[in-house]
Amino acid sequence: MEKKPVTPRTNEEKQAVVNRLKRIEGQVRGIQKMVEEDRYCVDVLVQISAINAALKKVGFTMMERHTKHCVSDAVQSGNGNEAIDELMEVMKQLSK
Repeated sequence: MEKKPVTPRTNEEKQAVVNRLKRIEGQVRGIQKMVEEDRYCVDVLVQISAINAALKKVGFTMMERHTKHCVSDAVQSGNGNEAIDELMEVMKQLSK
């Protein structure tokens, strides 16, 4: 069964995340072009670093929302341990 957010994302929240992901997508296409043009390795690596930072920022934004809504709701309804364990696992993944 697919889980859904306890509090559905607003259209503004969805659009903000989608816009960020579209920017990242554009950055990835830019790196592809840099490689095709045989650009200097360090320049490509700097762009890869920027994309990694942008993705982490999106991830932390999603994690903050998840904590404030889904985890908070689970704690208040007595199911906090499972939600916190799940959150800790995803934090480990995101911090790699």
